[in-house]
Amino acid sequence: MTAGRHTNGGRSMKYEGVKWVWFDLDDTLIDFHANSRLANAIIYREAGLDRYYATPEQWIEAYEGHNRLLWERYSRGEITQGFLRVDRFATPLSPRWAGSREDLEAFCWRLDREYLDRLAEQTVMIDGAVEQLSRLRAHYNIGVLSNGFKEVQHRKLENTGLAPLVDLVVLSDDVGFNKPDLRIFAHAMKRAGEMDPQAHLMIGDNLAADVGGAVRVGWRAIHFDRTQPGLRWRGSHIAIADLKLLEGLL
Repeated sequence: MTAGRHTNGGRSMKYEGVKWVWFDLDDTLIDFHANSRLANAIIYREAGLDRYYATPEQWIEAYEGHNRLLWERYSRGEITQGFLRVDRFATPLSPRWAGSREDLEAFCWRLDREYLDRLAEQTVMIDGAVEQLSRLRAHYNIGVLSNGFKEVQHRKLENTGLAPLVDLVVLSDDVGFNKPDLRIFAHAMKRAGEMDPQAHLMIGDNLAADVGGAVRVGWRAIHFDRTQPGLRWRGSHIAIADLKLLEGLL
């Protein structure tokens, strides 16, 4: 798709002129944390990780803490995707690993493939995601702009039933730049066939990657922040704690 279905969809004065509403995928539409924990619990059993951690909860806690730090570095362009995908498993396992580093890395690549397969199968959604996409798509073009890996993001969209509600998917994997790099936002505008930054609105849970990048390129932005209740005006953007609050904005 190279051009939007709607050319003047914005209904509120705040977002007058918006034609494209872009969503981050993980933890904005899809509950990544819930689905990741389910996937990790499965690979804990299937890969025999009880040899290294006594309970799945202990394994998940060790994995999540390190994985979060790696994703922050990956978003800043400090590490490669390959490093992230291996090290998120290797670092929690290495103090308890008796074999060689080569064997550990081979095992972690296997875990990575199994984890991504299981992750794509999980379908826990953020409350209101389907309802809001369905409502907004009647008035705006809908895009997904994600730093996630291409081999799993499209499967997530299909398995959760979101794919038919999305007009355009732009992934960092496809362009070689992660949000908040301005080039991925510029690429999204080119793909959408709409080069006016003010015609684009980004909604996402990551303040730096989603909101910061969008604002810097001239887009409007809404921060999906579930840590504080209600709707808050933050100067350069609005923050909401519930996707249903979009009904008062768009």
